Amino acid sequence: MKKITPEKKQAIQEKLLHWFEENQRDLPWREHYEPYAVWISEIMLQQTQVKTALPYFHRWMKELPTVKDVAESSEDKILKLWEGLGYYSRARNLQKAAKVIMEKHDGVFPEDYDSILALPGIGKYTAAAISSIAFEKDEALVDGNVIRVLARLMGFKENTRLPENEKKVWELAEALLPKGEARNFNQALMEFGALMCTPKAPKCMECPVQKNCSAYEKNEVEQIPNRGPKKEHVKLDIALGIIKKSNKIFIQKRPSTGLMGGLWEFPGGKIEAKEKPEEALKREIKEEVGIEIKNIKKLKIINHAYTKFKVKLHCYEADFENGEVELKAATDGKWVELNDLNEYPFPAANVQLIADLIKNGGA
Repeated sequence: MKKITPEKKQAIQEKLLHWFEENQRDLPWREHYEPYAVWISEIMLQQTQVKTALPYFHRWMKELPTVKDVAESSEDKILKLWEGLGYYSRARNLQKAAKVIMEKHDGVFPEDYDSILALPGIGKYTAAAISSIAFEKDEALVDGNVIRVLARLMGFKENTRLPENEKKVWELAEALLPKGEARNFNQALMEFGALMCTPKAPKCMECPVQKNCSAYEKNEVEQIPNRGPKKEHVKLDIALGIIKKSNKIFIQKRPSTGLMGGLWEFPGGKIEAKEKPEEALKREIKEEVGIEIKNIKKLKIINHAYTKFKVKLHCYEADFENGEVELKAATDGKWVELNDLNEYPFPAANVQLIADLIKNGGA
């Protein structure tokens, strides 16, 4: 990547800072820039748009207004508040970090970069974001929005997913950072990428840095940034069972480690090649829960996409027939009333199914 000239650097700094001053969104964590609120917002906003994260943020801050509340909360409550945001390891790491803050920092969020970086679940970007936004430290940052903005401004066509090229973007962000203005400038870069320099249909005609943008000058805006070839999703067919016994439904808890760790779910598993969904369900329930089922009836199919997977859930209801529950894969299991299911944190696809079940009285 070419070095930025002093003239271009000054122009970008001044124009983006002015744009942010005039156009920044009214967001709750910007009211006082309280470190705890900034931290929660940054974790929630990873892979999530602001409009989606806002109701989660408000609910979280109402239920858990302090670091101490997070540290002392139950895991189920933490995951329930996070339910629907995905990436549940982030929620569990929030609690781990809260406990570290209570134990090592007397409940006060640490101010220096290295101490922030040492907290569970916090990497280079998040540490820089909290350090600069909450504490106004001169730390540059790079996220997806910043990569897009800077790559277009500099006409950088290399694959920015490659570590050596991402490093170049970080170096540019550091070179661009105006001393003493990190809070506003970092937010300006991210906000500009979210509202103006968007992945598709960027607002180039309204752009205050249009004259400083190499991609616009060369008509390459749509081709930059280069994020490399798209990764193919792994497709999975899963059989899932609403198992009933005496007007109660069986649910089980996933191990804390791994995909969607710590969440509750309806039992089931992967449908093997040449296996019918009903056969897979009976096999999985027997193998993982240790019980036999009968009266299997199809409810619906739910398609759900995760970061690396595309899952087709074949959803069934069935009655308990015999056997004693003996968990092989889950860490806990319960028979619960239909209307109590909403008290437990579930994966998003299960939440959709629960809503249908409650709406239709369980059938």
